[in-house]
Amino acid sequence: MAKISAKLFDLQGKVKEKIRLPKVFQTPVRPDVIKRAVLAIQSHRFQPQGRDPMAGKRTTAESRGVGLGMARIPRTKGPVGRGALAPGTVGGRAAHPPVAEKKIRKKIPKKERQLAIRSAIAATADKKTVASRGHVIDDVPDLPLIVVDELQKLKKTKQVEEALLQLGVMPDIYRVRESKKIRAG
Repeated sequence: MAKISAKLFDLQGKVKEKIRLPKVFQTPVRPDVIKRAVLAIQSHRFQPQGRDPMAGKRTTAESRGVGLGMARIPRTKGPVGRGALAPGTVGGRAAHPPVAEKKIRKKIPKKERQLAIRSAIAATADKKTVASRGHVIDDVPDLPLIVVDELQKLKKTKQVEEALLQLGVMPDIYRVRESKKIRAG
């Protein structure tokens, strides 16, 4: 359901005029494409990592075989003969280490990324989609909420808060404020 026009609100929450929305709001909402794009962006936070392929293998340890009354763990040369090389030993290699060659940064095709952006913008006009994301928009008169430019010129926080209250956005802001969790420690 594409929206073609939206209402322009003044700072008192009254409708000033009806304006035509850009073509981007007529894009169909594709949650699957949006999710792929978000996961690709989030994967760019990961720090590349891997282990030295030779870690734990810089030794000439060999197993002494069976029949000596000891475990078949590879052991170093010399009189001590301590275990080495095997994953369960001190100084041994890691069992299944992360490899440096693994591709941890996901890529997304350019056109798919652009579709995801357009689709996400179009989703902001759908009340059901916005509410399903957890936003409290019961008092918001229309979506997308378009406000006159005078909102940017307000100097005091009290004025901005009053304007947002008139527009019905404050319950959602209170929800965000209450959702802050302080971790122990």
